[in-house]
Amino acid sequence: MTPIIKVTNLDKYFDDLHVLKDLSFEIAPREVVCIIGRSGSGKSTLLRCLNFLEPPDFGTVSIDGVEIRCGGQGRAWRKQVHDLRLKTGMVFQSFNLFAHMTALENVIEGPITVKKMGRQEAIELGMINLEKVGLMDKANQFPSRLSGGQQQRVAIARAMTMQPKVMLFDEPTSALDPELVGEVLAVMQRLVEEGMTMVTVTHEMGFARRFADRIMYMDEGQFVEVASPDEIFSDPKDDRTRQFLSHLHVHQHEHAHS
Repeated sequence: MTPIIKVTNLDKYFDDLHVLKDLSFEIAPREVVCIIGRSGSGKSTLLRCLNFLEPPDFGTVSIDGVEIRCGGQGRAWRKQVHDLRLKTGMVFQSFNLFAHMTALENVIEGPITVKKMGRQEAIELGMINLEKVGLMDKANQFPSRLSGGQQQRVAIARAMTMQPKVMLFDEPTSALDPELVGEVLAVMQRLVEEGMTMVTVTHEMGFARRFADRIMYMDEGQFVEVASPDEIFSDPKDDRTRQFLSHLHVHQHEHAHS
């Protein structure tokens, strides 16, 4: 099966700091991959390099047949980046909704401006996706009237209305109050069940354990260990993975008691 994402020899520097070091990997269609690791290990940078929000310095990135050699420039290259971005939907830690637009207006803005979709078609599609995230009744509310969990669900509906082939989630629940995390994970679960290809940087180990096909543990810009959830959680091979996970268990334990 042809991979839907293929990354070859990806490198990223911030000035002298070598943030991503020669990463190569493939992701199959419908696969759910969770990227875990300490803060500063390069997880979010990797995700942002996949759709060139952060331009990688070297290597190639291919998503659903659009292949880009990193470090390019010029109009044709920028057009390729644009085409690649259309294949991806991205959800950030912060919800990034436009405050002066209703939930529905936020959701249909992209398809209308970027894809030149007709307004009526965009509204129909937008309402389908708001329904999917359980917020059809909030279509005409402004973000200030929505909880963080609702805003993040609108952000997911917005990404889905662009009809992406791949969804990228960058710690989508880390800015939320604990009691709101579940409603966002439930929407992500629904996307998994519908067969969406997903790459998720997350601290939610319960989600990773249940829904990931593979987990990639990152440390200092490299993959230390890539394995199934069972292998990573029950029998991690690398010391760094083991330490990271045991550290997490301690913290989760503390949270449970606090």
